[in-house]
Amino acid sequence: MERTLVLMDHDGGVDDYLAAILLMTMDHVDVLGVVVTPADCYIRPAVSATRKILDLVGRHDVPVAESTVRGLNPFPPTFRRDAFCVDNLPLLNERDEILARRVPEAGQAFMASALRAAPEPVTLLVTGPLTTVAAALDIDPRVEGKIREILWMGGALHVRGNVERSIESGQDGSAEWNVYWDPIAADRIWQTAIPITLCPLDITNLVPITQAFLRRLCRQRRHPLSDLAGTCYALVAHHDYFAWDVLTTSYLGRPEMFTLRAWETEIVIEGPSQGRTRVVPGGRPIQALDQVDLDQLYTYLLAQWAR
Repeated sequence: MERTLVLMDHDGGVDDYLAAILLMTMDHVDVLGVVVTPADCYIRPAVSATRKILDLVGRHDVPVAESTVRGLNPFPPTFRRDAFCVDNLPLLNERDEILARRVPEAGQAFMASALRAAPEPVTLLVTGPLTTVAAALDIDPRVEGKIREILWMGGALHVRGNVERSIESGQDGSAEWNVYWDPIAADRIWQTAIPITLCPLDITNLVPITQAFLRRLCRQRRHPLSDLAGTCYALVAHHDYFAWDVLTTSYLGRPEMFTLRAWETEIVIEGPSQGRTRVVPGGRPIQALDQVDLDQLYTYLLAQWAR
């Protein structure tokens, strides 16, 4: 496959770590760095867990940066505390020290400098909100031209959102969390000319982490990455879980498993639908992952994590 420069921006949820593990198994990808955005996590353990994962996969050459941005609508603390659980998993704590380098500059500044220095356009893999990307463009608007595309897990086009309807907040239940955390930043990116490939809830709802898949994964426990993935999924097995960020990342590895569809869209930035990604004629053109071959996907994940 054609080699691809990738800069990852994740927000510290359980599936973000699994997506990072998957990304590091891709031989055709050159990873420029990993930025952690403080959205679906507490930032200190999320950065620590990310660095430990890079050590586990032998990629301590990949720099890690801590974004300092803030969103409008915080994730619930019960979501964010999973970062502590992952950071304390035994498999990630067998070494006395962490080798993966944490850069001293803020994540948004690191993103801008990494894009500026890149020898060719970069794919931004974003599995959290777009706030850090928007901040990097504010720091240096010229780096927009260095972004090949943004591959983003975000939005809900024709299905309900995953932000619950709430009388207190006035939210009508149409928003997806990565948009809702900071719809202003998402709208900022929608105003650019950067190509966007979206992995919305419309397709992730079709890709549950099933008990059958977990049983197959558990049979691979002799492989450290499979062991780590199975343990991470065990942390969230008490509720329905889907391959949100892992599915998004899989598109980088095996795009032929997917079909895409073009839409014209807008981001709703205020009111009861704040954070909704609305399909509207004449809106901002995007590509969205529309269908995936499930058998191929599950087989691909098992093979990559058995490496």
